[in-house]
Amino acid sequence: MSTTLKKVGITDTTWRDGHQSLLATRMKTEDMLPIAQKMDEIGFHSMEVWGGATFDTCMRFLNEDPWERLDKIKQVLKKTKTQMLLRGQNLVGYKHYADDVVEEFVKKAVAHGMDIFRIFDAMNDVRNLQKAMEVAKKEGAHVQATFSYTISPVHNLSYFLKMAQSLVDLGADSFCIKDMAGILKPYAAFELVSELKKKFGLPIQMHTHYTSGMASMMYLKAIEAGADVIDTAISTLALGTSQPATETMVATLEGTPYDTGINIEPLSEIAAYFKEVRKKYQDFDVYKNGVDTNVLLYQVPGGMLSNFISQLQQQNALDKLPEVLAEVPRVREDLGYPPLVTPTSQIVGTQAVMNVLMGRYKMVTNEVRNYMRGLYGATPAPVNEEIRKLIIKDEQPITGRPADFIESQLAQARQEIGMYLQKEEDVLSYAIFPQVAKKFLEERYAAKCHVDFNLARENEAKMGAKIYPL
Repeated sequence: MSTTLKKVGITDTTWRDGHQSLLATRMKTEDMLPIAQKMDEIGFHSMEVWGGATFDTCMRFLNEDPWERLDKIKQVLKKTKTQMLLRGQNLVGYKHYADDVVEEFVKKAVAHGMDIFRIFDAMNDVRNLQKAMEVAKKEGAHVQATFSYTISPVHNLSYFLKMAQSLVDLGADSFCIKDMAGILKPYAAFELVSELKKKFGLPIQMHTHYTSGMASMMYLKAIEAGADVIDTAISTLALGTSQPATETMVATLEGTPYDTGINIEPLSEIAAYFKEVRKKYQDFDVYKNGVDTNVLLYQVPGGMLSNFISQLQQQNALDKLPEVLAEVPRVREDLGYPPLVTPTSQIVGTQAVMNVLMGRYKMVTNEVRNYMRGLYGATPAPVNEEIRKLIIKDEQPITGRPADFIESQLAQARQEIGMYLQKEEDVLSYAIFPQVAKKFLEERYAAKCHVDFNLARENEAKMGAKIYPL
Protein backbone atom coordinates (compact mmCIF):
# COMPACT_ATOMS: atom_id res chain seq x y z
CA MET A 1 0.00 0.00 0.00
CA SER A 2 1.15 3.54 -0.73
CA THR A 3 2.49 5.38 2.31
CA THR A 4 1.13 8.68 1.01
CA LEU A 5 -2.18 9.23 2.76
CA LYS A 6 -4.41 12.15 1.83
CA LYS A 7 -7.96 13.31 1.31
CA VAL A 8 -9.54 11.95 -1.87
CA GLY A 9 -11.49 14.29 -4.13
CA ILE A 10 -14.86 13.48 -5.68
CA THR A 11 -15.91 14.67 -9.13
CA ASP A 12 -19.67 14.52 -9.56
CA THR A 13 -20.72 13.30 -13.03
CA THR A 14 -24.51 13.45 -12.60
CA TRP A 15 -24.99 16.34 -15.05
CA ARG A 16 -22.86 14.78 -17.78
CA ASP A 17 -21.94 11.12 -17.75
CA GLY A 18 -24.62 10.05 -15.26
CA HIS A 19 -27.55 10.95 -17.49
CA GLN A 20 -25.55 10.28 -20.67
CA SER A 21 -25.06 6.69 -19.53
CA LEU A 22 -28.57 6.03 -18.21
CA LEU A 23 -30.98 8.50 -19.84
CA ALA A 24 -29.57 8.95 -23.37
CA THR A 25 -28.23 12.41 -22.37
CA ARG A 26 -31.73 13.85 -22.25
CA MET A 27 -31.66 15.78 -18.97
CA LYS A 28 -32.69 19.40 -19.49
CA THR A 29 -30.98 22.36 -17.89
CA GLU A 30 -34.23 23.21 -16.10
CA ASP A 31 -33.88 19.95 -14.15
CA MET A 32 -30.30 20.74 -13.11
CA LEU A 33 -30.57 24.29 -11.85
CA PRO A 34 -33.07 23.85 -8.95
CA ILE A 35 -30.61 21.60 -7.08
CA ALA A 36 -27.43 23.34 -8.27
CA GLN A 37 -26.88 25.48 -5.19
CA LYS A 38 -27.10 22.47 -2.87
CA MET A 39 -24.62 20.57 -5.06
CA ASP A 40 -22.30 23.58 -5.01
CA GLU A 41 -22.21 23.39 -1.19
CA ILE A 42 -21.20 19.71 -1.03
CA GLY A 43 -17.46 20.22 -1.44
CA PHE A 44 -16.86 18.30 -4.67
CA HIS A 45 -13.42 18.51 -6.23
CA SER A 46 -15.27 19.43 -9.44
CA MET A 47 -18.52 18.81 -11.28
CA GLU A 48 -18.50 17.38 -14.80
CA VAL A 49 -21.19 19.45 -16.49
CA TRP A 50 -20.39 19.74 -20.20
CA GLY A 51 -18.83 18.00 -23.18
CA GLY A 52 -19.22 14.40 -24.28
CA ALA A 53 -22.62 13.96 -25.91
CA THR A 54 -24.28 16.85 -24.05
CA PHE A 55 -23.34 19.42 -26.70
CA ASP A 56 -24.98 17.45 -29.51
CA THR A 57 -28.12 16.43 -27.62
CA CYS A 58 -28.78 19.95 -26.32
CA MET A 59 -29.39 21.14 -29.88
CA ARG A 60 -30.59 17.89 -31.44
CA PHE A 61 -33.23 16.86 -28.91
CA LEU A 62 -33.71 19.51 -26.22
CA ASN A 63 -33.83 22.73 -28.27
CA GLU A 64 -31.22 24.23 -25.94
CA ASP A 65 -28.09 26.18 -26.74
CA PRO A 66 -25.18 24.29 -25.09
CA TRP A 67 -23.25 27.53 -24.59
CA GLU A 68 -26.20 29.05 -22.73
CA ARG A 69 -26.42 25.90 -20.59
CA LEU A 70 -22.81 26.40 -19.51
CA ASP A 71 -23.47 30.07 -18.73
CA LYS A 72 -26.50 29.21 -16.56
CA ILE A 73 -24.53 26.55 -14.70
CA LYS A 74 -21.62 28.90 -14.05
CA GLN A 75 -23.99 31.53 -12.66
CA VAL A 76 -25.04 29.10 -9.91
CA LEU A 77 -21.86 27.14 -9.18
CA LYS A 78 -19.88 29.70 -7.21
CA LYS A 79 -17.63 27.36 -5.22
CA THR A 80 -17.16 24.26 -7.38
CA LYS A 81 -14.90 23.98 -10.40
CA THR A 82 -16.56 22.89 -13.64
CA GLN A 83 -15.13 20.14 -15.79
CA MET A 84 -15.77 18.97 -19.33
CA LEU A 85 -14.95 15.96 -21.51
CA LEU A 86 -13.22 16.93 -24.76
CA ARG A 87 -12.52 14.34 -27.47
CA GLY A 88 -9.21 15.88 -28.53
CA GLN A 89 -9.28 16.87 -32.20
CA ASN A 90 -12.90 15.57 -32.30
CA LEU A 91 -13.93 18.19 -29.70
CA VAL A 92 -17.53 17.23 -28.86
CA GLY A 93 -18.21 15.64 -32.26
CA TYR A 94 -17.47 12.37 -33.97
CA LYS A 95 -14.71 13.24 -36.42
CA HIS A 96 -11.58 15.37 -36.58
CA TYR A 97 -11.98 19.13 -37.03
CA ALA A 98 -9.48 21.66 -38.32
CA ASP A 99 -7.06 23.33 -35.92
CA ASP A 100 -8.82 26.70 -36.22
CA VAL A 101 -12.06 25.13 -34.94
CA VAL A 102 -10.28 23.37 -32.07
CA GLU A 103 -8.44 26.52 -31.04
CA GLU A 104 -11.51 28.74 -31.09
CA PHE A 105 -13.69 26.15 -29.33
CA VAL A 106 -11.28 25.75 -26.43
CA LYS A 107 -10.83 29.53 -26.13
CA LYS A 108 -14.59 30.10 -26.05
CA ALA A 109 -15.13 27.29 -23.51
CA VAL A 110 -12.58 28.92 -21.19
CA ALA A 111 -14.23 32.32 -21.76
CA HIS A 112 -17.55 30.79 -20.67
CA GLY A 113 -15.92 29.64 -17.45
CA MET A 114 -14.74 26.06 -18.04
CA ASP A 115 -12.06 25.23 -15.46
CA ILE A 116 -10.87 21.68 -16.18
CA PHE A 117 -10.52 20.07 -19.61
CA ARG A 118 -10.37 16.27 -19.62
CA ILE A 119 -8.87 15.66 -23.07
CA PHE A 120 -8.73 12.21 -24.64
CA ASP A 121 -8.37 10.53 -28.01
CA ALA A 122 -10.12 7.33 -29.00
CA MET A 123 -6.90 5.99 -30.55
CA ASN A 124 -4.60 7.21 -27.75
CA ASP A 125 -2.72 9.04 -30.51
CA VAL A 126 -1.18 11.95 -28.59
CA ARG A 127 -0.90 13.97 -31.81
CA ASN A 128 -4.71 14.23 -31.69
CA LEU A 129 -4.48 15.78 -28.19
CA GLN A 130 -1.73 18.24 -28.98
CA LYS A 131 -3.70 21.27 -30.21
CA ALA A 132 -6.45 21.13 -27.57
CA MET A 133 -3.92 20.70 -24.76
CA GLU A 134 -1.77 23.53 -26.07
CA VAL A 135 -4.67 26.01 -26.29
CA ALA A 136 -6.25 25.05 -22.95
CA LYS A 137 -2.86 25.46 -21.27
CA LYS A 138 -2.28 28.83 -22.93
CA GLU A 139 -5.74 30.03 -21.85
CA GLY A 140 -5.00 29.18 -18.21
CA ALA A 141 -7.28 26.14 -17.81
CA HIS A 142 -6.33 22.90 -16.08
CA VAL A 143 -5.27 20.30 -18.65
CA GLN A 144 -6.19 16.75 -17.64
CA ALA A 145 -4.53 14.45 -20.17
CA THR A 146 -6.31 11.15 -20.52
CA PHE A 147 -5.54 7.50 -21.25
CA SER A 148 -8.40 5.62 -22.91
CA TYR A 149 -7.91 2.39 -20.98
CA THR A 150 -8.33 -0.88 -22.80
CA ILE A 151 -6.96 -4.41 -22.80
CA SER A 152 -5.15 -5.96 -25.77
CA PRO A 153 -1.84 -7.61 -26.60
CA VAL A 154 -0.26 -4.14 -26.97
CA HIS A 155 -1.97 -2.21 -24.15
CA ASN A 156 0.32 -3.11 -21.28
CA LEU A 157 2.02 -1.15 -18.49
CA SER A 158 4.93 -0.01 -20.63
CA TYR A 159 2.49 1.24 -23.32
CA PHE A 160 0.69 3.51 -20.84
CA LEU A 161 3.93 4.72 -19.20
CA LYS A 162 5.33 5.65 -22.61
CA MET A 163 2.11 7.49 -23.46
CA ALA A 164 2.26 9.26 -20.08
CA GLN A 165 5.69 10.64 -20.89
CA SER A 166 4.35 12.08 -24.16
CA LEU A 167 1.44 13.69 -22.28
CA VAL A 168 3.81 15.22 -19.73
CA ASP A 169 5.89 16.60 -22.60
CA LEU A 170 2.74 18.26 -23.95
CA GLY A 171 2.10 20.02 -20.62
CA ALA A 172 -0.35 17.78 -18.76
CA ASP A 173 -1.38 19.16 -15.33
CA SER A 174 -2.90 15.84 -14.26
CA PHE A 175 -3.70 12.39 -15.63
CA CYS A 176 -7.07 10.69 -16.03
CA ILE A 177 -7.34 6.94 -16.43
CA LYS A 178 -10.57 6.67 -18.44
CA ASP A 179 -12.01 3.18 -18.09
CA MET A 180 -15.01 3.69 -20.37
CA ALA A 181 -16.05 0.02 -20.45
CA GLY A 182 -15.56 -0.77 -16.75
CA ILE A 183 -12.89 -3.41 -17.45
CA LEU A 184 -9.97 -2.07 -15.40
CA LYS A 185 -9.38 -4.71 -12.73
CA PRO A 186 -8.61 -3.61 -9.15
CA TYR A 187 -5.06 -4.97 -8.96
CA ALA A 188 -4.22 -3.79 -12.48
CA ALA A 189 -5.38 -0.30 -11.39
CA PHE A 190 -3.15 -0.50 -8.31
CA GLU A 191 -0.14 -1.33 -10.47
CA LEU A 192 -0.84 1.33 -13.10
CA VAL A 193 -1.48 4.13 -10.59
CA SER A 194 1.56 3.13 -8.50
CA GLU A 195 3.89 3.25 -11.50
CA LEU A 196 2.47 6.54 -12.82
CA LYS A 197 2.88 8.11 -9.37
CA LYS A 198 6.39 6.76 -8.97
CA LYS A 199 7.57 7.97 -12.37
CA PHE A 200 5.68 11.27 -12.81
CA GLY A 201 4.12 12.37 -9.52
CA LEU A 202 1.21 14.16 -11.22
CA PRO A 203 -2.32 14.08 -9.73
CA ILE A 204 -4.31 11.09 -11.01
CA GLN A 205 -8.08 10.97 -11.48
CA MET A 206 -9.99 7.72 -12.03
CA HIS A 207 -13.01 7.39 -14.29
CA THR A 208 -14.98 4.18 -14.75
CA HIS A 209 -18.43 2.71 -15.37
CA TYR A 210 -20.14 0.21 -13.11
CA THR A 211 -21.04 -2.10 -16.00
CA SER A 212 -18.87 -5.08 -15.02
CA GLY A 213 -19.47 -4.74 -11.27
CA MET A 214 -15.76 -4.10 -10.48
CA ALA A 215 -15.85 -0.30 -10.36
CA SER A 216 -15.97 0.39 -6.61
CA MET A 217 -13.30 -2.23 -5.87
CA MET A 218 -11.13 -0.77 -8.60
CA TYR A 219 -11.49 2.72 -7.12
CA LEU A 220 -10.46 1.48 -3.69
CA LYS A 221 -7.27 -0.16 -4.96
CA ALA A 222 -6.46 2.89 -7.10
CA ILE A 223 -6.88 5.14 -4.05
CA GLU A 224 -4.58 2.91 -2.01
CA ALA A 225 -2.01 3.25 -4.80
CA GLY A 226 -2.20 7.06 -4.68
CA ALA A 227 -5.10 8.14 -6.93
CA ASP A 228 -6.20 11.65 -5.98
CA VAL A 229 -9.73 12.00 -7.38
CA ILE A 230 -12.53 9.59 -8.38
CA ASP A 231 -15.60 10.13 -10.57
CA THR A 232 -18.96 9.26 -9.03
CA ALA A 233 -22.64 10.00 -9.68
CA ILE A 234 -25.39 10.60 -7.15
CA SER A 235 -26.89 7.22 -6.23
CA THR A 236 -30.19 7.69 -8.08
CA LEU A 237 -28.26 8.20 -11.35
CA ALA A 238 -25.43 5.77 -10.59
CA LEU A 239 -24.53 2.11 -11.21
CA GLY A 240 -25.42 0.17 -14.34
CA THR A 241 -23.52 1.86 -17.15
CA SER A 242 -23.07 4.98 -15.03
CA GLN A 243 -20.44 5.59 -12.33
CA PRO A 244 -20.25 4.19 -8.78
CA ALA A 245 -22.54 5.96 -6.30
CA THR A 246 -21.16 9.03 -4.54
CA GLU A 247 -22.71 8.15 -1.17
CA THR A 248 -21.22 4.65 -1.21
CA MET A 249 -17.68 5.87 -1.89
CA VAL A 250 -17.98 8.71 0.66
CA ALA A 251 -19.12 6.23 3.33
CA THR A 252 -16.41 3.73 2.39
CA LEU A 253 -13.63 6.30 2.82
CA GLU A 254 -15.10 8.04 5.87
CA GLY A 255 -12.88 7.85 8.94
CA THR A 256 -9.91 6.59 6.92
CA PRO A 257 -6.80 8.51 5.87
CA TYR A 258 -8.57 8.93 2.50
CA ASP A 259 -11.70 10.60 3.97
CA THR A 260 -13.33 12.82 1.32
CA GLY A 261 -14.48 15.37 3.90
CA ILE A 262 -17.97 15.23 2.35
CA ASN A 263 -21.03 14.98 4.58
CA ILE A 264 -23.34 12.17 3.43
CA GLU A 265 -26.58 13.74 4.76
CA PRO A 266 -27.06 16.52 2.16
CA LEU A 267 -26.25 13.93 -0.52
CA SER A 268 -29.47 12.13 0.49
CA GLU A 269 -31.51 15.21 -0.34
CA ILE A 270 -29.80 15.50 -3.74
CA ALA A 271 -30.42 11.79 -4.40
CA ALA A 272 -34.11 12.21 -3.59
CA TYR A 273 -34.32 15.13 -6.03
CA PHE A 274 -32.77 13.16 -8.90
CA LYS A 275 -34.96 10.14 -8.11
CA GLU A 276 -37.95 12.30 -9.06
CA VAL A 277 -36.17 13.86 -12.06
CA ARG A 278 -35.33 10.40 -13.42
CA LYS A 279 -39.05 9.55 -13.58
CA LYS A 280 -39.54 12.35 -16.14
CA TYR A 281 -37.14 10.58 -18.51
CA GLN A 282 -38.41 7.02 -18.20
CA ASP A 283 -38.89 6.76 -21.97
CA PHE A 284 -35.10 6.99 -22.33
CA ASP A 285 -34.28 4.97 -19.22
CA VAL A 286 -33.47 1.83 -21.19
CA TYR A 287 -30.60 0.29 -19.23
CA LYS A 288 -32.09 -1.67 -16.33
CA ASN A 289 -29.35 -4.28 -15.72
CA GLY A 290 -27.25 -3.69 -12.63
CA VAL A 291 -24.26 -5.59 -14.02
CA ASP A 292 -23.45 -6.90 -17.50
CA THR A 293 -20.44 -9.19 -17.45
CA ASN A 294 -20.44 -9.49 -21.25
CA VAL A 295 -18.22 -6.42 -21.12
CA LEU A 296 -15.49 -8.59 -19.58
CA LEU A 297 -15.65 -10.98 -22.53
CA TYR A 298 -16.08 -8.53 -25.42
CA GLN A 299 -15.08 -5.10 -23.97
CA VAL A 300 -18.39 -3.77 -25.24
CA PRO A 301 -19.47 -0.67 -23.25
CA GLY A 302 -23.15 -0.35 -22.32
CA GLY A 303 -23.88 2.28 -24.97
CA MET A 304 -22.53 -0.03 -27.66
CA LEU A 305 -24.71 -2.86 -26.43
CA SER A 306 -27.87 -0.76 -26.67
CA ASN A 307 -26.85 0.31 -30.19
CA PHE A 308 -26.45 -3.34 -31.22
CA ILE A 309 -29.89 -4.22 -29.91
CA SER A 310 -31.43 -1.23 -31.73
CA GLN A 311 -29.63 -1.95 -35.04
CA LEU A 312 -30.50 -5.65 -34.97
CA GLN A 313 -34.13 -5.01 -34.05
CA GLN A 314 -34.46 -2.73 -37.09
CA GLN A 315 -33.13 -5.58 -39.26
CA ASN A 316 -35.37 -8.17 -37.56
CA ALA A 317 -32.19 -9.98 -36.52
CA LEU A 318 -32.00 -9.70 -32.73
CA ASP A 319 -31.19 -13.42 -32.58
CA LYS A 320 -27.81 -12.53 -34.15
CA LEU A 321 -26.69 -10.57 -31.06
CA PRO A 322 -24.36 -13.33 -29.74
CA GLU A 323 -22.67 -13.52 -33.17
CA VAL A 324 -22.23 -9.74 -33.25
CA LEU A 325 -20.71 -9.73 -29.77
CA ALA A 326 -18.28 -12.44 -30.85
CA GLU A 327 -17.43 -10.52 -34.02
CA VAL A 328 -16.46 -7.32 -32.17
CA PRO A 329 -13.07 -8.62 -30.91
CA ARG A 330 -12.24 -9.91 -34.43
CA VAL A 331 -13.00 -6.55 -36.05
CA ARG A 332 -11.07 -4.79 -33.31
CA GLU A 333 -8.04 -7.00 -33.97
CA ASP A 334 -8.32 -6.34 -37.72
CA LEU A 335 -8.29 -2.59 -36.97
CA GLY A 336 -5.22 -2.71 -34.74
CA TYR A 337 -6.90 -2.90 -31.32
CA PRO A 338 -8.40 0.60 -30.94
CA PRO A 339 -9.94 1.32 -27.52
CA LEU A 340 -13.73 1.13 -27.75
CA VAL A 341 -14.81 4.69 -27.01
CA THR A 342 -16.50 7.36 -29.16
CA PRO A 343 -16.04 7.33 -32.13
CA THR A 344 -14.09 4.04 -32.47
CA SER A 345 -16.76 2.08 -30.59
CA GLN A 346 -19.28 3.10 -33.27
CA ILE A 347 -16.81 2.34 -36.07
CA VAL A 348 -16.02 -1.15 -34.78
CA GLY A 349 -19.57 -1.90 -33.65
CA THR A 350 -21.34 -0.95 -36.88
CA GLN A 351 -18.84 -2.95 -38.92
CA ALA A 352 -19.32 -5.98 -36.67
CA VAL A 353 -23.08 -5.82 -37.29
CA MET A 354 -22.56 -5.53 -41.07
CA ASN A 355 -20.09 -8.42 -41.05
CA VAL A 356 -22.60 -10.69 -39.34
CA LEU A 357 -25.57 -9.67 -41.47
CA MET A 358 -23.86 -9.44 -44.89
CA GLY A 359 -20.61 -11.36 -44.66
CA ARG A 360 -17.19 -10.23 -43.44
CA TYR A 361 -16.27 -6.90 -45.07
CA LYS A 362 -18.66 -7.45 -47.98
CA MET A 363 -19.78 -3.91 -47.17
CA VAL A 364 -17.85 -1.35 -45.16
CA THR A 365 -18.82 2.02 -43.75
CA ASN A 366 -17.16 5.26 -44.84
CA GLU A 367 -15.80 5.54 -41.31
CA VAL A 368 -13.98 2.21 -41.60
CA ARG A 369 -12.61 3.28 -44.97
CA ASN A 370 -11.32 6.55 -43.50
CA TYR A 371 -9.95 4.68 -40.51
CA MET A 372 -7.93 2.45 -42.82
CA ARG A 373 -6.72 5.57 -44.65
CA GLY A 374 -5.18 6.79 -41.40
CA LEU A 375 -7.59 9.69 -40.99
CA TYR A 376 -8.32 8.87 -37.33
CA GLY A 377 -4.65 8.60 -36.38
CA ALA A 378 -2.07 5.92 -35.69
CA THR A 379 -3.49 2.54 -34.67
CA PRO A 380 -2.19 1.05 -31.40
CA ALA A 381 -1.07 -2.11 -33.26
CA PRO A 382 -0.65 -2.77 -36.99
CA VAL A 383 -3.93 -3.36 -38.83
CA ASN A 384 -4.67 -6.53 -40.79
CA GLU A 385 -3.06 -5.57 -44.12
CA GLU A 386 -5.20 -8.01 -46.12
CA ILE A 387 -8.33 -6.34 -44.80
CA ARG A 388 -6.87 -2.89 -45.40
CA LYS A 389 -6.06 -3.77 -49.01
CA LEU A 390 -9.56 -5.20 -49.46
CA ILE A 391 -11.05 -1.90 -48.24
CA ILE A 392 -8.82 0.83 -49.73
CA LYS A 393 -7.12 -1.19 -52.51
CA ASP A 394 -3.67 0.24 -53.38
CA GLU A 395 -4.26 3.62 -51.76
CA GLN A 396 -1.46 4.53 -49.33
CA PRO A 397 -2.66 5.54 -45.85
CA ILE A 398 -1.45 8.81 -44.39
CA THR A 399 1.09 8.55 -41.59
CA GLY A 400 1.14 12.18 -40.45
CA ARG A 401 -1.02 13.96 -37.88
CA PRO A 402 -4.56 13.73 -39.32
CA ALA A 403 -5.48 17.35 -38.61
CA ASP A 404 -2.57 18.52 -40.78
CA PHE A 405 -4.60 17.31 -43.76
CA ILE A 406 -7.73 19.32 -42.86
CA GLU A 407 -8.09 22.85 -44.22
CA SER A 408 -9.38 25.67 -42.01
CA GLN A 409 -13.15 25.45 -41.51
CA LEU A 410 -14.33 28.50 -39.55
CA ALA A 411 -14.48 30.99 -42.44
CA GLN A 412 -16.65 28.69 -44.53
CA ALA A 413 -18.88 27.90 -41.55
CA ARG A 414 -19.34 31.64 -40.91
CA GLN A 415 -20.31 32.20 -44.53
CA GLU A 416 -22.77 29.30 -44.59
CA ILE A 417 -24.46 30.23 -41.34
CA GLY A 418 -25.34 33.64 -42.79
CA MET A 419 -28.26 35.46 -41.24
CA TYR A 420 -28.69 32.89 -38.47
CA LEU A 421 -25.49 34.08 -36.75
CA GLN A 422 -26.34 35.77 -33.45
CA LYS A 423 -23.06 35.23 -31.59
CA GLU A 424 -19.60 33.87 -32.37
CA GLU A 425 -20.34 30.58 -30.62
CA ASP A 426 -22.97 29.82 -33.29
CA VAL A 427 -20.17 29.47 -35.85
CA LEU A 428 -18.53 26.78 -33.71
CA SER A 429 -21.80 24.94 -33.12
CA TYR A 430 -22.38 24.90 -36.88
CA ALA A 431 -18.79 23.91 -37.77
CA ILE A 432 -19.00 20.88 -35.48
CA PHE A 433 -22.61 19.83 -36.18
CA PRO A 434 -23.67 21.47 -39.46
CA GLN A 435 -27.01 19.69 -39.92
CA VAL A 436 -28.05 19.67 -36.27
CA ALA A 437 -26.97 23.27 -35.65
CA LYS A 438 -28.59 24.53 -38.88
CA LYS A 439 -31.98 23.22 -37.79
CA PHE A 440 -31.51 24.58 -34.26
CA LEU A 441 -30.40 28.01 -35.47
CA GLU A 442 -33.19 28.23 -38.05
CA GLU A 443 -35.81 27.48 -35.41
CA ARG A 444 -34.26 30.01 -33.03
CA TYR A 445 -34.31 32.62 -35.79
CA ALA A 446 -37.95 31.88 -36.60
CA ALA A 447 -38.92 32.17 -32.95
CA LYS A 448 -37.08 35.48 -32.64
CA CYS A 449 -38.73 36.85 -35.75
CA HIS A 450 -42.09 35.91 -34.34
CA VAL A 451 -41.38 37.85 -31.15
CA ASP A 452 -40.08 40.82 -33.11
CA PHE A 453 -43.15 40.79 -35.34
CA ASN A 454 -45.44 40.91 -32.30
CA LEU A 455 -43.51 43.91 -31.00
CA ALA A 456 -43.90 45.55 -34.39
CA ARG A 457 -47.66 45.09 -34.21
CA GLU A 458 -47.74 46.67 -30.74
CA ASN A 459 -45.78 49.65 -32.05
CA GLU A 460 -48.10 49.84 -35.03
CA ALA A 461 -51.09 50.19 -32.74
CA LYS A 462 -49.37 52.85 -30.64
CA MET A 463 -48.13 54.89 -33.57
CA GLY A 464 -51.13 54.49 -35.81
CA ALA A 465 -48.85 53.59 -38.70
CA LYS A 466 -48.60 50.41 -40.70
CA ILE A 467 -45.36 48.46 -40.17
CA TYR A 468 -44.75 45.76 -42.70
CA PRO A 469 -42.60 42.76 -41.76
CA LEU A 470 -39.68 42.03 -44.03
